[in-house]
Amino acid sequence: MIRDVKKLVVKYNGATVGYLAELEGNIGFQYDEYWLDGGFNISPFSLPLERKIFINKKDTFGGLYGVFADSLPDGWGELLVRRILSKRGVNPDRRSPLTKLSLISGQGLGGLTYEPSQSETDDNTLIELDEIAEEVKQILNDETDNQNLDTIYKLGGSSGGARPKAHIKINGEEWIVKFPCHYDPQDIGEKEYKANMLAKECGLHINECKLFDSNICSGYFGAKRFDRNSDGRVHMISLSSLLETTHRIPNLDYIHLLQVVQRICVDQSDMNEAFVRMCFNILYGNKDDHGKNFAFLYDEDMEGYKLSPFYDITQTKDKFEHEMTVNGVGNPTEKDLLEVAKIMKLSMQKCKETIAKIKDVLF
Repeated sequence: MIRDVKKLVVKYNGATVGYLAELEGNIGFQYDEYWLDGGFNISPFSLPLERKIFINKKDTFGGLYGVFADSLPDGWGELLVRRILSKRGVNPDRRSPLTKLSLISGQGLGGLTYEPSQSETDDNTLIELDEIAEEVKQILNDETDNQNLDTIYKLGGSSGGARPKAHIKINGEEWIVKFPCHYDPQDIGEKEYKANMLAKECGLHINECKLFDSNICSGYFGAKRFDRNSDGRVHMISLSSLLETTHRIPNLDYIHLLQVVQRICVDQSDMNEAFVRMCFNILYGNKDDHGKNFAFLYDEDMEGYKLSPFYDITQTKDKFEHEMTVNGVGNPTEKDLLEVAKIMKLSMQKCKETIAKIKDVLF
């Protein structure tokens, strides 16, 4: 039985960060007193470390601040949540944002967790990936009487992104493995792996990844989770949520990304990394470059934010233009890339060398 939740305790690796509560039709957030003394701001622009009640009057995330909305499943994960709730006679559209947060399992993205929890016990024991792929296909084909829906939900119900995913453990490490969507070719996993290798050859900081074996396709792309480390969970916030906008509306520019890096990253070498990612995406044709495909991690040793590893690297030839513009241009040229470098006062010589290196690798 799923209960409606009116108040949640927000935690990070066991420590209380603050409290979320329904307040006269709005959702308020307040930091815990102990967190104010020794914690960090979980959303640098929206939630500075202050003794006040924060209320987001925007309805972008149903009244939540973006950092909490990042915890909610998206795409495939949202589809699974809706299926599992419907199967149990619960209308997912009638659940409040706080109730939905209470359903997030320990596999949820990022570092924040929520109590009381109404999530199911995690089940990320490795099972046959080909078997998962077949179950995924049935779910995508609207076979709602799928016998193993509960298992697939436990494996991927906390995930984001359009492509089906499973959260699994391998030798004690947490990985996310992707499976083909309706419109994907069967070798999509191999293609994404090759795209990551190209990005690495271009000097980019990619996430640790591998191609998992399969008997029915050329392999499944898997990425080691960078929001987990040996100490537990790592706080993460996406670019779009940090700016309190949805990634479903293409309203961001790469200049926004660079400006945010300039403002919040403790290592300014991330400026160069962000520029190289922009150039790679444009020259490679990764047009699925929306604001949720860029994220920032809080580094407790450095006491500040840094760019997460590069992820969701793929070619999207069928898209009309890039999700994020380059100086306002949806299908930019090298001239537009260099114009951004000029605006952000980056070294023109170094930026030209960057473009030349990427072109040498790709072409």
